[in-house]
Amino acid sequence: MREPKNDLGSLSTRALLARRRALASRLGEVQEVLAGSLVEQTRRCGKAGCRCADGEGHGPYSYFAPRAAGRGRSKYVPSGLVEVVRRYLQRGNEAEAVLAEISAINTELLARRELG
Repeated sequence: MREPKNDLGSLSTRALLARRRALASRLGEVQEVLAGSLVEQTRRCGKAGCRCADGEGHGPYSYFAPRAAGRGRSKYVPSGLVEVVRRYLQRGNEAEAVLAEISAINTELLARRELG
């Protein structure tokens, strides 16, 4: 999907602009994007005699951890939303890759003084 930087230099300005337009059109529904990760964890309830006291925790429960949010920022994800969160995370990864490629194209256009 991503071309090496050197290959961008061999493309004409017209080809770069067309590629940038095509990439931008792939961004799709940007309202359905998440940046972070989905983590599954088990929990212990603390009740004496519960099965979780012997090592087998309750769960697994899913949590969304936003990127660069720091410690303690994870949000519980109800089981009915896990697949939605996975889809949003996938779209987020795809959008990041497309934006990185658009940025590389814009960098090449800037070097040519044709950014605009």
